[in-house]
Amino acid sequence: MLIAIPAENDPAEGRVAATPETVKKFVGLGAEVRVQTGAGLKSGISDQDYVAAGAAIVPSTAAAVQDADIVLRVRRPSAADIAGAKQGAAVIAVMDPYGHIDALQSLASAGVCAFAMELMPRITRAQTMDVLSSQANIAGYRAVIDAAAEYGRVIPMMMTAAGMIKPATIFIMGVGVAGLQAIATARKLAAIVTATDVRPATKEQVVSLGAKFIAVEDEEFKQAETAAGYAKEMSADYKAKQAALTASHIAAQDIVITTALIPGRPAPVLITAAMVETMRPGSVIVDLAAERGGNCELTKPGETIVSKNGVKVIGPLNIAGRLPATASALYAKNLLAFIETLVDPKAKALAIKWDDELVKATLLTKDGGLTHPSFQSGG
Repeated sequence: MLIAIPAENDPAEGRVAATPETVKKFVGLGAEVRVQTGAGLKSGISDQDYVAAGAAIVPSTAAAVQDADIVLRVRRPSAADIAGAKQGAAVIAVMDPYGHIDALQSLASAGVCAFAMELMPRITRAQTMDVLSSQANIAGYRAVIDAAAEYGRVIPMMMTAAGMIKPATIFIMGVGVAGLQAIATARKLAAIVTATDVRPATKEQVVSLGAKFIAVEDEEFKQAETAAGYAKEMSADYKAKQAALTASHIAAQDIVITTALIPGRPAPVLITAAMVETMRPGSVIVDLAAERGGNCELTKPGETIVSKNGVKVIGPLNIAGRLPATASALYAKNLLAFIETLVDPKAKALAIKWDDELVKATLLTKDGGLTHPSFQSGG
């Protein structure tokens, strides 16, 4: 069984799909591991580190994937990136499948079984494989650090000989994994923190972290969560009421961090240009939904802009990847946990159980076609 770790070919991507720790585990499973030279450098991992863990270093992507049974990536590869892998090889990555049917069809035509780690079901046995959570934790932390760096004042209250400095107010919009980590980080910086989410279950979590919960808590709010734990699309009436509450609250905030995403859809606009106009000069908005268009009407993905009234709006891309060493360590463990379910430890070979709920949820391509019901040709 050969596991390939090619280098990412996006120059903005600093993460890598395996660490020396996970390479050792793969070797323990009976695998031969090939790592493309330099694959881990941006994550602080040298080729020598991989060699010491039992991997072989090869000079190119082609050399890494040749005859591979499993190919591990951070981002979705092209068909050319996996050329030479075995027919039926498992190619595992964050596939970003929504709106990219042509790219998925290309992988299908290459004869590989493509798995999307971000589609992992949120069930107990898959917690260690939850890429969205592992990377969102980092994103939530980094969002607060970035906001603090851009904010022209200190965050905590300070008592000085020259007088008292008031603490910053930080508002977190969307209390998923990223939002909760943002709350925790902001509280550690001694900010006054408030948060909002359409899911009722988040209120207790927000309060437990020492923040205040802000929401229109009507009957619709009480039914605003899917069985899988995701936020439902809210009615226009609820959105209007929530927007009015949010608008009055945002006007008094120093920093706002937005994290609201609905899988497969453009990010909902939570902060309008008119709301931004009510904020004080020097205030900061960090939009973690920038890759899906943004939660702020003024967000420009990948850019930091300053509004007419002096508010900084930051639209980061791949924010978890800006802390690549930590992000890679967590992502690699997510992959390892999943691969352990795909391998027969006695035969030391790939043995995918096609009826496994984890496989059914994440498998995109098989036998030359698109297999996932949500991602079909023309769909």
